[in-house]
Amino acid sequence: MSLQSVLNAQERAANVQWAKEENARLGEAYKRSADPNEAMGKDEFLKILITQLQNQDPTAPMQDKEFIAQMAQFSTLEQMTNMASDFSKLSQLLKSGEAIGSLGKEVSLDLGDGTIQGVVQAVTRDAVPQVFVNGRYFNWDQVSAVYDTTSTESTSTSKGEF
Repeated sequence: MSLQSVLNAQERAANVQWAKEENARLGEAYKRSADPNEAMGKDEFLKILITQLQNQDPTAPMQDKEFIAQMAQFSTLEQMTNMASDFSKLSQLLKSGEAIGSLGKEVSLDLGDGTIQGVVQAVTRDAVPQVFVNGRYFNWDQVSAVYDTTSTESTSTSKGEF
């Protein structure tokens, strides 16, 4: 039994029209809900792909080339998401290493309304590293300069120029 014998011409036309309207509705809903600066995530991409497959015209299914291209796009999107996550972890490790390197050194801290100086006595290794200076913890991002206290002259090394 073929698909054409299951659906008559009017039912096929109605099915095609419904699929077009559903795809347009999903596209408009996504445009309204998505932040214009935010790229489509892999979950949204997969939902759209599944919706396309579920609602495709059974008499004219998606071409193999289209399906392979969309799967390649999905794979690329997933790899890019994984890379972004790995870069975020690497950034956190670099910040932690940089903060640990300041242990025992004098630092300048930019507090917005003023600057203080002191020796780093401890460092936390959290997602946002903190340094313990003058009896308080400060975020590593507030450190504006690190000074080498082992030499006789006070040389300043700005954060990011290590």
